[in-house]
Amino acid sequence: MAPEIDLPGPMSLIDNTKGQLVVNPEALKILSAITQPVVVVAIVGLYRTGKSYLMNKLAGKKNGFSLGSTVQSHTKGIWMWCVPHPKKPGHILVLLDTEGLGDVEKGDNQNDSWIFALAILLSSTFVYNSMGTINQQAMDQLHYVTELTHRIRSKSSPDENENEDSADFVSFFPDFVWTLRDFSLDLEADGQPITADEYLTYSLKLKQGTSEKDKTFNLPRLCIRKFFPKKKCFVFDRPVHRKKLAQLEKLHDEELDPEFVQQVADFCSYIFSNSKTKTLSGGIKVNGPRLESLVLTYVNAISSGDLPCMENAVLALAQIENSAAVQKAIAHYEQQMGQKVQLPTENLQELLDLHRDSEREAIEVFMKNSFKDVDHLFQKELAAQLEKKRDDFCKQNQEASSDRCSALLQDIFSPLEEEVKMGIYSKPGGYRLFIQKLQDLKKKYHEEPRKGIQAEEILQTYLKSKESMTDAILQTDQTLTEKEKEIEVEHVKAESAQASAKMVEEMQIKYQQMMEEKEKSYQEHVKQLTEKIERERAQLLEEQERTLTSKLQEQAQLLKERCQGESTQLQNEIQKLQKTLGKKTKRYISHKLKI
Repeated sequence: MAPEIDLPGPMSLIDNTKGQLVVNPEALKILSAITQPVVVVAIVGLYRTGKSYLMNKLAGKKNGFSLGSTVQSHTKGIWMWCVPHPKKPGHILVLLDTEGLGDVEKGDNQNDSWIFALAILLSSTFVYNSMGTINQQAMDQLHYVTELTHRIRSKSSPDENENEDSADFVSFFPDFVWTLRDFSLDLEADGQPITADEYLTYSLKLKQGTSEKDKTFNLPRLCIRKFFPKKKCFVFDRPVHRKKLAQLEKLHDEELDPEFVQQVADFCSYIFSNSKTKTLSGGIKVNGPRLESLVLTYVNAISSGDLPCMENAVLALAQIENSAAVQKAIAHYEQQMGQKVQLPTENLQELLDLHRDSEREAIEVFMKNSFKDVDHLFQKELAAQLEKKRDDFCKQNQEASSDRCSALLQDIFSPLEEEVKMGIYSKPGGYRLFIQKLQDLKKKYHEEPRKGIQAEEILQTYLKSKESMTDAILQTDQTLTEKEKEIEVEHVKAESAQASAKMVEEMQIKYQQMMEEKEKSYQEHVKQLTEKIERERAQLLEEQERTLTSKLQEQAQLLKERCQGESTQLQNEIQKLQKTLGKKTKRYISHKLKI
């Protein structure tokens, strides 16, 4: 079971010092230890707008992220707090509180744009926090969203003549939540009450026109609508009197406006229930080490003057994870073989069958833990390592068999050798006795279990080494005629030739088994790769369908608004025309009456 990660408080993830973004190594250590999937919620907004208060509430604490109580920005860079997810067991909630945008002390807003972009790239839910209502000033302050296509790339090498489509970003952008603080208006439109979400939709409507003023008005709205298909809005009353805001983190809920307390509870409940696990293209769930890799890749790209690229980040992550997947698969193979194999095996096929089962499981481990294996380089590496492991086991099996057989021969035949030395068989009729004893001992040797694949070869090597001894006993046996001795010599040679032929046949069988095993191994790799490609293709089609649906819905909504705008304009022109015609008719009638 994975250890629970619960930081007692926030810590800096990305420092912003002297205009440079620097990753904090201590924060990376924390992320590297998180094996569970992560839900990443980032909050961005102007400084001194109460972002940190909401993040502390999501962490379930009264304080943690620094609130501050002056007009100066407190949070610098991006701070991180990792806590167990309150609604999703086995998940970690990673809260990212960002440096306030528009801090006059910074002078240069370049880093604001990068922090805004990093918050989007790292999060699965992106919270934009602002004061008051959604008016043109609020939209102007959200100009960072209009710069996203100049700050982020989805592909490492897009077509020269092709601008990256908003649909390319939709596939990996987070859900968008707009929190409006100290909201004082009544939520209504055209005299009818509306929800906060409807207020957001109403505020994102475009102007029908082509003037520069219309384009400036529409651009941020259009970007939000295109980049963030899933949008949510929350409004918050002022929590306490302005003079008490400095002590907000010390006040109990009973001392706050009840409406505000309920609004914060609704916001937290929504985030806990609806924020998704951070997921990369291809359905890759992000855990701590993967988030660590994304942070490093993006910040390094920015520091080197490049644009953070999602595709490059995924490929960099894939290099790390696929290498680890190979090692995981090999470790699993070794563990399985260590548990299942008892050397020496009775025959080669027994070992190959055990290898095949362990290899299949190892490939499954690799497929489960790998992704974006370009040109299947890591799978090829795994195949090469598994083949080497198999050959190593075959060699160990051969050595274990040789050692066992040699030991058996020593135990079984050493008494016979002692009897020969004592001259027991150097007498008339001794050769027949020797051959009978030799056959009995060979039978005993053959009856011994688990001698392994070297049993016959080791026996024949031993017997060949004792041919001179056998021949000496034959030649000294005076009961045999020269003819009988010649027949015995030929018989021994025939037996030896027969044994050699049998050994050659066994070697050919072993070679054939090894060739068949290589083919089976190749087919297993192909089978599992094909299955994985089919799963990934289905996942990709699902993502593309989702993206396309989102794009079509947005286009349909834009078309609907344009038609409604044109319809309203047409109605206004008709009314003007009717009014003009009415006036002319009245004048005509009046003129006729006078006549």
